[in-house]
Amino acid sequence: MARLTALAGGVAAALVLIAMPVAAHEHPSGITDLVTPAVVRLEAVSHVEITLLDHIGELKHVERSYDIPFATGTGTVVNPDGTIVALRRLAVNPNDVAIYAANKVFAEHHKVKIPLDYKKHKLKDDLLNHHLAECYPPKTDTATCIINVTTEITAYPNVSPPSPDGIKVKCIKAGPTPDSPAVLVPVTPMTGSVGMPTAPLADKVPEQEGSPTNVAGFLGRPGPKVLETVEIAHLSKGGAGGDTGRPFADPEKKVDEPVKLGGLADQGLIGAPVIGDKDGHVIGLLVGGGKEGKMIGVREITGILAAAKVVPRRGAIDTAFEAALTRYHTKYYTEAAPGFQRVLELYPGNVVAAKLLKTSLEKRGGPEDQGTKQVAAPSSRSTPLWPFIVAAGILFMAAAGGAYLLWRRRAPEKVTEPPEPLAAAVPPFDDGANQTVVVRRSQAFPMVPQQQQQVMTAPDPAIKYCTSCGMRLGPAHRFCGYCGHPIET
Repeated sequence: MARLTALAGGVAAALVLIAMPVAAHEHPSGITDLVTPAVVRLEAVSHVEITLLDHIGELKHVERSYDIPFATGTGTVVNPDGTIVALRRLAVNPNDVAIYAANKVFAEHHKVKIPLDYKKHKLKDDLLNHHLAECYPPKTDTATCIINVTTEITAYPNVSPPSPDGIKVKCIKAGPTPDSPAVLVPVTPMTGSVGMPTAPLADKVPEQEGSPTNVAGFLGRPGPKVLETVEIAHLSKGGAGGDTGRPFADPEKKVDEPVKLGGLADQGLIGAPVIGDKDGHVIGLLVGGGKEGKMIGVREITGILAAAKVVPRRGAIDTAFEAALTRYHTKYYTEAAPGFQRVLELYPGNVVAAKLLKTSLEKRGGPEDQGTKQVAAPSSRSTPLWPFIVAAGILFMAAAGGAYLLWRRRAPEKVTEPPEPLAAAVPPFDDGANQTVVVRRSQAFPMVPQQQQQVMTAPDPAIKYCTSCGMRLGPAHRFCGYCGHPIET
């Protein structure tokens, strides 16, 4: 009975759930919100300290220091501790800045005309030319210049208010070519915090030609007037990326995407994450420039991370943000608002979460809020009534079946002969015939408990009577035909 009732209840509950509207919890196509909080602006500078030993005339030490910017672009945080994936060209200066510094200090001190570039030059004056040649690297015992070169890379996160100093990072691993990926980590490890927002990496690059993507990055330092730039692009034929990169192409041929993305790369989008349109994960990085914008794939990214012994992972900020983002994109604004507030508690400067929180609060309880609609109209005509009717019928049938089974279990067995009247069944009371006590029914004590049941005997031992009601019992009876009590003790 219990199993039957439970089964009926389960079926009814399932039908009720089927009838109820179910909210989707998948991210809509084309979103970039999962990645843009983790996008940073990168600025790389070569810092040169040079000392010129002037042996011409009176001995002098001429000390100079120069900051030579060599790259600006976009990076992506892939670990809460601030690990960034970018391109080698944004982390390693391909030029020998020591030559540039030698040309500059020599021209300034000796008042000669030397091009300020990265090439070694010759002077007409033999003595000056000899000293200039000894100033160029590599360093020798007769060098006339002592040069020390360091690289300073600053990451400016997408926060509000904007960070004036940014985060100092250093390169720990880089590929062989300028468009190879590189791994950067903070110079000072982050301690005592939940870290930074991160971007999820895809498993692979879509193989289908024309797959839509988005490219997100910064054309300047993030701030109130410099928001992230997002451009739509489509993958062309080719592999996952590799050394040569995978090209872009508009399947409708309305836009020359390689030229468009190449120009954006030159303006600061170089190294920007390429975001898949399916689930919003990073599938590659923007490379190239000029009239040829391309993409290196996620396989190269994960390869350089493995070589650097860095594991990409999400953090507490990302967990809270993605949960709120799911509710936001499915238009459950009332539920999304507390989630974005939690994100801002964990990472107060999150620009994307602050913007979405503002929108959620504006639309909370409004006509677009799906949560409000569901609470306000639970009995809408869109919900059919037949599942509830079917469920009620099943429950009624289960209850009726259970009652029938219970009645069958408690029903008495049929008697073989009709009961005789009580007066005829009981013999005259004999005060001294035997010790048997005659028990008669009364209104005060209608029933004798089963543990006290006894079979009383008359003077004729072959005749038996029920001790509960006094009715005469047949020789083959096991139950009283009148009251149903058993006669066996």
